[in-house]
Amino acid sequence: MVIAMVRTILLYLIIIAGIRLMGKRQIGELEPSELVLALLIADLAAVPMQDFGIPLLTGLLPILTLLCLTMALSVLTMKSIKFRAILCGRPSIIVKDGVPLKREMQKNRFTLDELMEELRMNGITDLATVHYAILETNGQLSVLPYAVHQPPSAHTLKMNPQEPGLPAVLINDGRIMTRALHLRGLDEAWLYQQLHQRNIREARDVFLLTVDERNQIYLVEQEGRQ
Repeated sequence: MVIAMVRTILLYLIIIAGIRLMGKRQIGELEPSELVLALLIADLAAVPMQDFGIPLLTGLLPILTLLCLTMALSVLTMKSIKFRAILCGRPSIIVKDGVPLKREMQKNRFTLDELMEELRMNGITDLATVHYAILETNGQLSVLPYAVHQPPSAHTLKMNPQEPGLPAVLINDGRIMTRALHLRGLDEAWLYQQLHQRNIREARDVFLLTVDERNQIYLVEQEGRQ
């Protein structure tokens, strides 16, 4: 039983390391080569987990080989544009000036129903408002509406709003994030002063507290205090 647990934990840690090599991506964002790698590693790891007669090293060698191959392919894709196009493919324009391009859609096995669904997920119901729709190599659809149909920005409205900067979490479910507090140049005395001004005595009474670069505070109390 102990051996089974140790084998499983080792294989689990190695698989996690392999997935980390692919970067922080969701399943829907994986390139074809990365998806194949994930499937193969999962299948290879299942065998030594279930069959204790197989030496652990025998089960690890194919996984380590695949990880090394992935690292080599990653270097090649960064060095060579042509190799990257062969391995990962190229983006395809499937809508141009409001007109679906049938040939490109057929080449990518992309149906009209899938196109309309993706447009709705991007908040677009009128195909005529789409300047370009590009099918990316990871299967995601990038939709670029005409400029007149894009939401107005502060720049187009000639506004000059103040930039709040990146909010930092100072209290997370009742726990003070000391490192974030010090990175903002603040201390616990300042933090408790802000809490007392809001009639809160302890940090454990706060579910979430963030502060931006202008020291603007966003605070959510624990459910029992609301």
